Amino acid sequence: MKRSLSAWILLFLLLLPVLSARAADLKPRTPKPSDKCPVCGMFVAKYPDFAGQVVFRDGVVYFFDGAKDLFKYYLNLATYSPRRKQQDIAAIFVTSYYSLAPIDGRKAWYVSGSDVFGPMGRELVPFENEAEAREFKTDHKGKAVLKFPEVTLGILRDLE
Repeated sequence: MKRSLSAWILLFLLLLPVLSARAADLKPRTPKPSDKCPVCGMFVAKYPDFAGQVVFRDGVVYFFDGAKDLFKYYLNLATYSPRRKQQDIAAIFVTSYYSLAPIDGRKAWYVSGSDVFGPMGRELVPFENEAEAREFKTDHKGKAVLKFPEVTLGILRDLE
């Protein structure tokens, strides 16, 4: 029994650096000046106040000039990245409108149809919490406050 426990402890200690590296990979990254949005082709670093990113489990990161293009990509993976699937995504980050900090895109609240424009025109505007999103919606004539799974291709088409 003691030998078995020692083997598990040794295995854990050997895997610890690998597990730690994976956790570090899930931190938001800063786009380089050469990083382009895979949806529209714009250089993302020029628009840090609206930037988003999708981080895949294999470490590949795609940057976006706004949440709208990030959702176009996410909802159309077969078009933009045919060999990838939504379950291959480890993390999604968007930039919170008020704090300008990267936040978990799957937990964010989004306002559609407001009078605030992003780099590609009408935009889904992300927020850390529902109260901020509702206040913004009222102040900026937004149409809806949405959670991640509520964003659809139809809502994106309405923003065009």
